[in-house]
Amino acid sequence: MCGIVGYIGFQEATPIVLDGLRRLEYRGYDSAGVATHHDGTIEIRRAEGKLINLEKVLGERPVKGSCGIGHTRWATHGRPSETNAHPHYAGGIVVVHNGIIENYLALKERLRGQGHVFNSETDTEIIAHLVEQHYKIEKDFVTAVRKALAEVRGAYAVAILCEQEPGKMVAAKLGSPLVVGQGKGEHFVASDIPAMLSHTREMIFLEDGEMVVFTPDTMEVTDLVGNPIEKTAKTITWNPLMAEKGGYKHFMLKEIYEQPRAIADTLAGRLIEDEGDVSLESLNLSDADLQGLEKVFIVACGTSWHAALVGKFMIEKHCRVPVEVDIASEFRYRDPIVEPKTLTLLISQSGETADTLAALREAKAKGGRVVSICNVVESSIPRECHGVIYTHAGPEIGVASTKAFTTQLVALFLFAMRLGRARNTLSADACRALAKDLLTLPRKVEEALELDERIEAISRDFMGARDFLYLGRGNQYPAALEGALKLKEISYIHAEGYPAGEMKHGPIALIDEHMPVVVIAPENDTYEKVVSNMEEVQARAGKVIAVTDAGGETLCGKADALLVVPQIADDLMPILTSVPLQLLAYHVAVLKGTDVDQPRNLAKSVTVE
Repeated sequence: MCGIVGYIGFQEATPIVLDGLRRLEYRGYDSAGVATHHDGTIEIRRAEGKLINLEKVLGERPVKGSCGIGHTRWATHGRPSETNAHPHYAGGIVVVHNGIIENYLALKERLRGQGHVFNSETDTEIIAHLVEQHYKIEKDFVTAVRKALAEVRGAYAVAILCEQEPGKMVAAKLGSPLVVGQGKGEHFVASDIPAMLSHTREMIFLEDGEMVVFTPDTMEVTDLVGNPIEKTAKTITWNPLMAEKGGYKHFMLKEIYEQPRAIADTLAGRLIEDEGDVSLESLNLSDADLQGLEKVFIVACGTSWHAALVGKFMIEKHCRVPVEVDIASEFRYRDPIVEPKTLTLLISQSGETADTLAALREAKAKGGRVVSICNVVESSIPRECHGVIYTHAGPEIGVASTKAFTTQLVALFLFAMRLGRARNTLSADACRALAKDLLTLPRKVEEALELDERIEAISRDFMGARDFLYLGRGNQYPAALEGALKLKEISYIHAEGYPAGEMKHGPIALIDEHMPVVVIAPENDTYEKVVSNMEEVQARAGKVIAVTDAGGETLCGKADALLVVPQIADDLMPILTSVPLQLLAYHVAVLKGTDVDQPRNLAKSVTVE
């Protein structure tokens, strides 16, 4: 949530900053602003609402300068308004900030007592006033920033300018992501990679407690005391075009259609078919490490938590080791029992999810081994883990996750195969058979995408519903949860996912002729029981939308709408059944006219608790 972009170099800063902010819109925001340093003064422009409003302000009152910072704000302290929008100014100091300053009220009271006057309701403005106060004493911009940051408690990523010291920018991070881009005679800083990809692929990922000082030609990274730190740039292989819509109406639709390629890329180079094994070198776990495991925690939030629930089925089935799945925001508060032979597996698309990061640190502090599944290279969670499995979904811009979810499921399956081989609970022949199924997956997802037009037609019939119920059994229960989440995220229709067997323990009371019930019913061991659940829905005049596989034609007449996906191994079926559920949510949202890519109140990367 929130986005920072900064530029210092030889070009006009405002267009670069605005372009970067536009590429960070997926993070969620409710106001925006920019500040530039030009001819010895700093000018600020801000606006409530979307970037188009800021662009109108800039059209009427343009700002110039080759050094600038910008921000898209998601309100935490103070309502969304122009006054509360970033950048914030105090005595020649201008700040943009992501995160939360926990002790801002105490600092504000002290500063007010010293004569400082505040113009906003935000915690961020405190930072500007603190830097101003120290600058008056130290007469040095960098020292003033260090002393100010030493006083704040909480999480932050900041980019700061000083009116009295042109041609210089300072940025720092603690608990909130910040990436530096290197160019020739120019430098960039941003919350995430896509903001800078059209200008440079050479990126430096700042760690917590690190600060960077820029001029157009120089860059120095230190800790918050001033000790120099050597950093090596990473070359990002994403193509900038991967972050564009590419002719699709919405990023979400583009990303749904990118799933065959994303799955293939996540599999690439990892299946060793001749040996009946999987290569996951970056996991940094030896066979002995894996053989000694006595328990696995999988910890995640939101969509990633749904992937974790499917992963439990995969790992327990093929590896015969107990798996416990936790919502990250609850994990550390229940004092979990983490022992040396416990593995904690964190799942996060962005690698910056605050609750998941806190859970990681809790597990690590208790002496457990921690690894992660993540999409963003060199983000905070993989950097702090002992090992990582990177998904190769490419940038996901739509707030509602699609290709990140399915590639997480693929990564979990690869992990289960590797763990099963190491523990000898999965034979080489069985692993080869699973690998063959995995290799068919991209093509079968393409076949599932062919349901798009039919799903759009079905969506017209059900878009007026106020509530949806999603049902599934076994590993399809998490798919039901994910389908319900997608619908409510982007269409604002209330939806619930339930284990199908629990329907008669409460939800059945809600079913009437106005209630669409989405039932996931592949032809597996629980097929007949799920069909019975469908009949119970129809007996109460509920409308059934059934998702089944190619063996489920017997459902004809038992559902008001039938969506048939290809057959595949039951372990992988949640990936295929998720595709029509993504498309259903998408088309209902489009028909209702909601903001599909940036649904209200939601942010792509939740970097505060």
